[in-house]
Amino acid sequence: MLTHRRWESLDAADHGWLRARYHFQVTPSGNPAHQALGPLKVWNDDEIAVDSGFPFHGHRDIEIVTYVRQGVLGHRDTLGSEGTIHAGDVQVMSAGTGIRHSEFNKGDVPLKVYQIWLQPRELGGQPRWATKPFPADAEAGHFTVLASGYEDDDGALPIRADARLLGVKLRAGDAIHHELEPSGHAYLVVAAGRIGIDGELMGPLDGVAITDVRSTEILAFEDAELVMVETG
Repeated sequence: MLTHRRWESLDAADHGWLRARYHFQVTPSGNPAHQALGPLKVWNDDEIAVDSGFPFHGHRDIEIVTYVRQGVLGHRDTLGSEGTIHAGDVQVMSAGTGIRHSEFNKGDVPLKVYQIWLQPRELGGQPRWATKPFPADAEAGHFTVLASGYEDDDGALPIRADARLLGVKLRAGDAIHHELEPSGHAYLVVAAGRIGIDGELMGPLDGVAITDVRSTEILAFEDAELVMVETG
């Protein structure tokens, strides 16, 4: 079953320095149809102005995955970690027993990121942070696993959740077949371009909740970039 969450249906906020759209309900007054999908609790589409960002603040017992779509993200935290994450890179922060961090636009264009929050499979654990470039290979013709809570996903950034993050870039006319996890649950967002999924159209920045589906067919009508979380 495909349940679309079109761009125009997403809750929105505009704080001047931060403009955001929410694929999942974040306040009681938000869209009640946009509920969590298993451990996937939050998927924010954030745009952060130049010379702006989030000051130091804290998290605990949450897995935060950041996918940079445009610009350069700067990161600092109380572990002593400091990084510069470019478009196409992925950052993972396991908050565990508690961590404080700041994130900010380190470039000269608006910073566009997906902030994805996942419920960990168990509470506690040592906080940790990591980042890695994942150049999506349009020649590959399949999703690349970027972050994963499963041991058999070699090369992926580890997370402590029953889920995995995948990404792919497609050229216009490309078609791919993708087998989902046994749960058959996933959330897909079109970061760029227009596609068809199982014969249904999706435009730029649209999302779709995929439930009780074992495989899916995707056709790119134009050059496209896709990001997906599969949940266990």
